[in-house]
Formats: sequence, C-alpha cells, structure tokens
Amino acid sequence: MAIFKGAGVAIVTPFKDNYEVNFEKLGELIDFQINNQTDAIIICGTTGESATLSIEEHKEVIRYCIKRVAGRVPVIAGTGSNCTETAIELSRDAEKDGADGLLVVTPYYNKATQKGLVEHYTMIAESVELPIIMYNVPSRTGCNILPATAAEIAKKNKNIVAIKDAVGNLAQTAQTANLAGTDLDIYSGNDDEVLPSLSLGGLGVISVLSNIMPKETHDMVMNYMSGNVEAAREFQLKAIPLINALFCEVNPIPVKTALNLMGMNVGPLRRPMSPMEPQNVERLKKAMADMGLLN
Repeated sequence: MAIFKGAGVAIVTPFKDNYEVNFEKLGELIDFQINNQTDAIIICGTTGESATLSIEEHKEVIRYCIKRVAGRVPVIAGTGSNCTETAIELSRDAEKDGADGLLVVTPYYNKATQKGLVEHYTMIAESVELPIIMYNVPSRTGCNILPATAAEIAKKNKNIVAIKDAVGNLAQTAQTANLAGTDLDIYSGNDDEVLPSLSLGGLGVISVLSNIMPKETHDMVMNYMSGNVEAAREFQLKAIPLINALFCEVNPIPVKTALNLMGMNVGPLRRPMSPMEPQNVERLKKAMADMGLLN
C-alpha cells in the first residue's frame, strides 16, 4: 500500500533571527499545509535544510512535526546520511517517535558504488519496519541509483517501497518503472515533471512548490488521477515560470524567500545558504504575482 498519493510538501524549516529552529512557526506551516489539502508532510529533507541541523535538532524537528500533525496526514521523515550508521540512528528514532515513513537520500560527497548503494539501503531497511522512500538526486549528491539497482534494492527489501525521482531524466524514470514494476512506487522530485512522471505510473510529487501553492499542487495531481488531464496540464504549464524561479538559485533559497514575501515569516537561511540575489528576487516576485500570490 502506498505511503501517500498526491502532493506531499518538502516543508521548509523556519528559523528565528538568531538561527534557532522556530517551532511555533513550523507548527503554523504544518497547519497551513494540512488545511490546504497537502497529502503528506516530508520533514527534514533538502528543502528543510537538514544538512545544517545538528543530530539532536534533526530528531527534535521530526518529533515535533509528528506530534503537531497528530495523524492528520502521513509524516515522512528525512533520515538519510552519507554515513550508514547515522542514517540508521535517525531512522530508528523517527520510527520510535511515530513517523509514517522515511525518506532516505543517497550517500553524498563520499558517494557509493551501485553495490554500495544496495548494501547501504539494505542495512537501513533491516534496521526498521517503516516503509522507505529512496531519494535519488544526483545533481546534489553526485550519486545516481541506476534503474537496475533501484529494482534490485526494492526486490530485496520489502519495506523499501518507493523512490523520489529527482534525476531529471524521464528515460531513466521509465526504465526504473519498467524494471521495478509493482515493487517500487515513483514520486516525482521535480515540480516541472509532475505530469510526465504521473503518465509513467507515478503516484505524485514530493514538492517544493507545495510550500507556497499546496492546494493547487494537490489539485493538479488529483485532476490527473481522476481523468481531468486538461486541468492538470493547464496548471503544470502555467506554473513553469514560477517553478523555474523557485530553482533559479539553490533550493531552498528561493522558496524561503517566497514564503517571506508572502508574510509567512520563516526567517533566514543557515549558511552556507545565502540571501537571494536582488535580480532573482525580482524575477521571483513577478512569477509569484503572475500566479496570484502577490499583489
């Protein structure tokens, strides 16, 4: 059974001006998402600046999210690391705290061979009972789960049930779907490829765009799934300039800027993320205005 279908938000982690985690604001963001029909909360992913959180902060943010959501939608905890033992520790803690699933990114920086990826994911899967979504984003990690490897991992580990595909190569997506079959659900990891992914059998998207347009992103997926392809396509194409603006600098710089422009007050970015360049802020403002997000 799928962890979720639809649009799950890769939610930002708000900070206070002193760079401490702003839990009160995180609670507001979670409620905003659920009230606008987000289908799942993905906490402590790339968009949540997990790389800048200490281990204790990471665990505390996941724990808080689970309590705040209180079963209203699935909570998928980002527990990946380039150290297998650290990923196991984070995964076990998230399971103990009541997460509904795990999002586990490929090892970054030190990377891994394809054999190493099989061993890495198998060790994590054997340490927990929760369903796991592998996260394949080579542009950030330098490590690519090839289709045959994804299929092997899924067939070997029954609780590895899905892949977040942010490769940006639909031919690879199709090959993964072909080789893995029903062993592996596919979620788009790219907001500009949601409909193509759905057309290949995908179940939805783990979305950055959902931070600022949760209901519309949910509706796009559900329209496609219910057969209203034209409405889904209309939104996907209309949103392309905004999606491009959200990725004109390294994620999550633009999306946190966008939330602040909307008055959501999610605070600053932790270094090494830096404030958005002025010309890109103007580009983002225009794209947001065109989508009715700013006056």
